[in-house]
Amino acid sequence: MADVLSQSEIDALLKSMQDGGGSDAPAEEKKPSEQKAETEPAKYNKYDFYSPRKFTKEKMRILTSVFENYARILTSQVGGLFRVLTDITVLEVQERRYYEYVNSLHENDIMTLIDTMVLDKGKNNLPIMMYVTPGLVITLINRMLGGGEEVVKVESDYRYSDVEMALYRRVVEHFTQTLKDGFSNYINATFSIRYIEENPSMVQEVGLDETVAIIHLNVDVSGLAVEKIRICMPGTLLEFMFHMIDSRKHIARGITVEDNRDIILDHIRYTKLPVTGQLGTVRLDLSDIYHLQEGDIIDLNKPRNGSVTLYVGRQPWFTGEMGTYKKNIAVRINRRISSEEAEGAEEETAAEEEWTETELPEAALMEDESMENIYS
Repeated sequence: MADVLSQSEIDALLKSMQDGGGSDAPAEEKKPSEQKAETEPAKYNKYDFYSPRKFTKEKMRILTSVFENYARILTSQVGGLFRVLTDITVLEVQERRYYEYVNSLHENDIMTLIDTMVLDKGKNNLPIMMYVTPGLVITLINRMLGGGEEVVKVESDYRYSDVEMALYRRVVEHFTQTLKDGFSNYINATFSIRYIEENPSMVQEVGLDETVAIIHLNVDVSGLAVEKIRICMPGTLLEFMFHMIDSRKHIARGITVEDNRDIILDHIRYTKLPVTGQLGTVRLDLSDIYHLQEGDIIDLNKPRNGSVTLYVGRQPWFTGEMGTYKKNIAVRINRRISSEEAEGAEEETAAEEEWTETELPEAALMEDESMENIYS
């Protein structure tokens, strides 16, 4: 049985015959996606091997998550404060050089420099740089002054007036304070405006070749206009933040990598150690010790007013003088024992222990009757 042609194949065959013939086989109809792929060239991202990437994909995903959270919160705040329907989304997060960010701005553009203060770590010297397109700012200022619901469209090189500059700072303050909520899932940081620069090329806090992260936020204003927010974060600041995030992850897993020197010193400071005052040392035979009775005197080979050695644990630390304090026997510390003297005392103690081990068996050779008395 012969194959039955579909209507589209019949139309293609008739069209090819009208165009002057061609192959006898019917032309296959291509899908719209295949036709679009043939017309549009493939897009590739250039990679500079002379300056390799400084941050891993995992770090960039963390940064993307931070600003996605920031975009959601900022969308609700702009709608509540300015009564403007907006949809803010993260367009892309890229690792670039600082000069690429500066070159994308005009001379009349306004750049806001933002300080970062991390709890218990202080302020970072490098600022975050934020640029907001004039159309979004003028639209929000228009709503602040009681304007209508229309979207104000201005040129990209629009120059703000003095009154608009004062209102511009109030608008950007809301954008700046929302950064704290965006980073709240990772670090506890606060953000404040350092100053507003009217000429971006004059900003010299960051070197032109320094690695930065550029975050592009797309702002859809009432479905009528599309504005942009571009944020630049220096690489040194990002390394500082990622270190804080990694430390927090390790702490959650029970691994602490932070500098806990003060905590350790507090624990050591309140540790209890025995302090012993040594009046003197003397060697006695076991037979002499066996015949000791009440009232016997042991000569310590030291004068009555001789110094007393104070041991902390088993380590000699101080020398002092015997006396009384509030009707209690006490030792007044005179000086601290140096490390050389402490080593000599340890060698002397070791020699005494060695002598005891060698002399004790000979001294212990006593009559069986005496030994029985000792055990009894």
